[in-house]
Amino acid sequence: MSLLKKGDQVVVIAGADRGTQGRILELDNKHGRAVVEGVNMKHKHVRRSQEHPNGGRVQREYSVDLSNLAFWDAEAGKGVRLGMLVEDGSKSRVTRPGGRKVDA
Repeated sequence: MSLLKKGDQVVVIAGADRGTQGRILELDNKHGRAVVEGVNMKHKHVRRSQEHPNGGRVQREYSVDLSNLAFWDAEAGKGVRLGMLVEDGSKSRVTRPGGRKVDA
């Protein structure tokens, strides 16, 4: 299971879009994939409909494997791993190796 959440700012660490930053729009922990804003853009051919009266090609984001993403730490200026810290029965996400709390 991943410690990343919907809305987190991430950076792509592997693949064609390496180095690209974006926000997580959708997260599928069961299959280990996420849809990230502006990453893995592909053309989808659509037929005519009320939404697309002329049909054609629509560009949209497709999912990326979670192993190719890292949490973007603005203070460190790079992608970092996340860990879990338990204090007084409450869990919080922290950056590794820095140890700064993410959700605080």
